[in-house]
Amino acid sequence: MKILLVEDQAMVRGALKALLALEKDIEVVADCENGVQALKLIPQLTVDIVLTDIEMPEMNGIELCEKLSTAYPHIKKVIVTTFGKAGYIKRSMAAGVLGFLLKDAPSEQLASALRKVMMGKKVIDAELAVSALGDQDPLSDKERKALKLASNGKKTQEIAAILFLSEGTVRNYLSEAIAKLNATNRIDAARIAAQKGWL
Repeated sequence: MKILLVEDQAMVRGALKALLALEKDIEVVADCENGVQALKLIPQLTVDIVLTDIEMPEMNGIELCEKLSTAYPHIKKVIVTTFGKAGYIKRSMAAGVLGFLLKDAPSEQLASALRKVMMGKKVIDAELAVSALGDQDPLSDKERKALKLASNGKKTQEIAAILFLSEGTVRNYLSEAIAKLNATNRIDAARIAAQKGWL
């Protein structure tokens, strides 16, 4: 099976690549450090599975998986992350991710999970699956986008321009998000949402 590895930390990327190189039936055809680079590489490669981290600059792993589901539905998606946030798991599943593993899992689990995913099976860390059943993400997609931009320091006017919305609509989305999360302001709301894995 042919793997594209997407991980922003060079040392972790190198370690994962070395681990997978030990498996006779697994080949890492390319590696890169974020979702934007991955999307540029894919048309030039034959890829069975994209193995990606979540928290990366420019485009995170969940956003990458969402884009892959639309543009390359035949490519299977597996996330390996340090962060087992319930919100991440739910969003990943919605994006068609078949595998969700923690980086501190034993290395043989990764190869085994990739083989199962190749057969179309879902592989989710058991503890993570249980925690994912807990918290419900109250944010709408638009609220999440506005809140994420606000957390990056963007002002209402800038958010409106990026999302092609009126400033009033953006203010409504942000105040809805603040209310839903029982936050004091947009920064507090973004912090709460990020902790839960909803951003």
